[in-house]
Amino acid sequence: MLSVPIAVTTADVDALLPQTQCQRCSYADCHAYADAIASGDAEINRCPPGGDATRRGLSALLERKDDGGLTLANDVDAYAPEHVALIDEAACIGCAACLPVCPTDAIIGASKRMHTVIKDECTGCELCIIACPVDCIALVPVVTPANRVHATLDERASQVEMLKRSYDAHKTRFFARGEAKAEAHAPKVMPDKKALLAAILAKAKART
Repeated sequence: MLSVPIAVTTADVDALLPQTQCQRCSYADCHAYADAIASGDAEINRCPPGGDATRRGLSALLERKDDGGLTLANDVDAYAPEHVALIDEAACIGCAACLPVCPTDAIIGASKRMHTVIKDECTGCELCIIACPVDCIALVPVVTPANRVHATLDERASQVEMLKRSYDAHKTRFFARGEAKAEAHAPKVMPDKKALLAAILAKAKART
């Protein structure tokens, strides 16, 4: 268990993360990683897109004087900054596997239809590349408002806010779809005929 000042909350840590939701840290999203850090269960060097700015910010927040030079954890995959996903439209089969994993909803398309990427909203997280069953997605170097590298947390603040809004909207949208799908496939509960008849007779008696 790592030392964490008692006043530090998950929200405090989450505010310093880049909100790319790339899962490189091995957690489901930035908030889950922030919760692990705030609980003392995770080190602060598991965020590749956050870079030195994030590690310095977290080090200061957690009052760790010796963490300023902490390097990226060895078991964390590298991250290609300032890249976006590009779909080979001729090879795309329209399986839609990339849609639910894109944290900013930067991919548009319908099932069995060609998909494409909205460059300005793509962070280059590569989750769609992992999800694609036909390997028709690649990364290309393009700088966008969503993936631009900033040297300081202050410079990155507006980008973080934008990405967090996009991710929150994505979660809300796909949660609603999941709920609707679950409801559609839920077993139908047949009404109790005796109870229904009794209720009808009771209402009829009340009217008279």
